[in-house]
Amino acid sequence: MFSLANKVAIITGASRGIGKVIAEVFANADAHVVCVARTEDAIKSLSDEINANGGLASFQTCDIGDGEAFSSLISEIAKDQGKLDILVNNAGVTQDNLLMRMKEDQWDTVLNINLKGAFHGMKAAVRPMMKNRSGRIINIASIVGITGNPGQANYAASKAGLIGMSKSVAKEVATRGITVNCIAPGWIGTDMTDELSDEVKEEFLSRIPANRIGSPEDIAHTALFLASDEASYITGQTITVDGGRIIN
Repeated sequence: MFSLANKVAIITGASRGIGKVIAEVFANADAHVVCVARTEDAIKSLSDEINANGGLASFQTCDIGDGEAFSSLISEIAKDQGKLDILVNNAGVTQDNLLMRMKEDQWDTVLNINLKGAFHGMKAAVRPMMKNRSGRIINIASIVGITGNPGQANYAASKAGLIGMSKSVAKEVATRGITVNCIAPGWIGTDMTDELSDEVKEEFLSRIPANRIGSPEDIAHTALFLASDEASYITGQTITVDGGRIIN
């Protein structure tokens, strides 16, 4: 088990799915996790559960699409805690449609949260990390940002942009002891995928060499490694966690 003892970690989109499990895994590794999401009920419940189980968690509500509010929140957390060690940009949305039918607001909403939100988060986080000459930024991308997918031009653009931005920022901050990496999940089991028909699931599985759907834990444990001291020489990388779906 990798240790995150005495580390302060901000995790966005922590109310459910991958973000929730990352918060739980980081807390089990002894990090102080700050859970961020738009609505309070779910993240308050998660924070209470982590604390009841002997971990250390707090929560903040924020709309990641509001860049000024998100930047201010990160700065406030870093000031209150005296530092910021880890930022996980996990919050994201989809608004799928074929290009010919896609409305401009569908494009703008997805890019604003998935890409611009991460931009504001990284920009705010880098300052306290540079002060401490140490930090980990982990951006949750998608294999769709690598391969593309019909009906997801906006989502693919946001995740491809996130990968490119991460590589650039990694080069900018490497000398300050800060690493910036992406995780690109493949098909991960969620409430949404559980509702798919057996025929659709079989079609997806036929393309995955590992012959199984991934779990949020698969992503969370990859994030734990990247957040740890043991991953200090890894930066600017995109790790695909997809059961071999896009092996080159």
